[in-house]
Amino acid sequence: MTNIGIIIGREFNERVRKKSFIITTLLMPLLMVAMMIAPSLIMLHSKGDTKRIAVIDHSGIIAPQLESGEEIQYEPTDLSVEDARTLLTEYFGVLEIGGDVMTNPNNLRLYANGSTSLTLEESIEGEISDIIEREKLKGYDIHNLDEILRQVKTSVTLTTFRNDEQSESGAQQEQAKSSALSTAIGFILGMALYFILIIYGAMVMQSVIEEKNSRVLEVMVSSVKPFDLMMGKILGIASVAAVQILIWGILIVGTSAIAMPALIPADVMQNVEAMQAGTLDLAQEGIDLQMLNAVSTATDVQYMTTIFVWLLLYTIGGYLLYSAIFAAIGSSADSIQDAQQLQTPVMLPIIISIFVMMTIFNDPNSPIAVWCSYIPFTSPIVMMARIPSGIPTWEILLSLGILYATFVAMVWLAAKIYRVGIFMYGKKPTFKELWKWVRYKY
Repeated sequence: MTNIGIIIGREFNERVRKKSFIITTLLMPLLMVAMMIAPSLIMLHSKGDTKRIAVIDHSGIIAPQLESGEEIQYEPTDLSVEDARTLLTEYFGVLEIGGDVMTNPNNLRLYANGSTSLTLEESIEGEISDIIEREKLKGYDIHNLDEILRQVKTSVTLTTFRNDEQSESGAQQEQAKSSALSTAIGFILGMALYFILIIYGAMVMQSVIEEKNSRVLEVMVSSVKPFDLMMGKILGIASVAAVQILIWGILIVGTSAIAMPALIPADVMQNVEAMQAGTLDLAQEGIDLQMLNAVSTATDVQYMTTIFVWLLLYTIGGYLLYSAIFAAIGSSADSIQDAQQLQTPVMLPIIISIFVMMTIFNDPNSPIAVWCSYIPFTSPIVMMARIPSGIPTWEILLSLGILYATFVAMVWLAAKIYRVGIFMYGKKPTFKELWKWVRYKY
């Protein structure tokens, strides 16, 4: 244990003192926030210039009702189709509306002077479709029909509560849950585990290969057992990952507890506190329940702390499992190129986990999601994506138990490969040879 402790300290200090560790640790929470904001910013700034479209309406009904906007500007013209296509080259295009469009809505043609897009075409189709529907409704001779339709149109907001969750006192939980925020948190946590497993696992493999090529390992194993050397390296890098997760957890939980309540208006926070206590009057006007649900979840310190505790446990368990495999691969290869061929089967479960995670957004309790939550090679990513949706604690504990038990078995197998592989040079082993190394008796 003394030797393992020395190796853990060396691996930990070597990485924690690097500027890259400090920078990534501090910037990662900002990058997570950026991942959530970036899609909105991209959509906001991806809009092109306003497209001028000349309209030739043979029916005389549609063109007067077309409404121009930021993206499309409609300009009726009396030119013929042939003249408009020839002369109006500064326009984006020419829209021809057939005279029988009321009975034949497919009699529409757009002559574009450049590449068009599906969004533009759907926008034009949707607006003309609405105009035709309004004109057809006028045939029923209903007075003030537009005003009636506006009054009848209703937006429904569904507020979800969990019957299977209870408060600490045993009372039924009356706090509404935000499915949208749970989905977003699950996606971010699943992707975080994906990158952690790949980055830190590859870090172990690369470290072993570098030390093997420099013949440092041959010197070290003269005073340290190969198993102690492998465990020290794995646990040392695991402690680096654990420190990063703890720092991220403190930063994000601190933001939820201190910064967000200070930035949110007092009247909104009052409604949020009432929602968390289960006393919010849902009948009062002007309440955005989706927004309140999201803020309530984001400012719930106990909830956020619990999320990061599970994240820490799955990060450590998943890393220990995969790092043992990566250490065995690194010990059996002489270069990164040789190791990449051996690590392909190891990467498949991680990639499969991402695909399964996408199905969780439709149903977090689907059979494939539940089973992959127990399979140790996929459980870290899949279960972390399910946890924000409200998974029973016994399922999480069972999944963690299987994960850590598998790690112990994998360390035993990896150690057998490691103690042989660190002395093998000049030959790229096959999977058949690796299996022989596992069967060697010592």
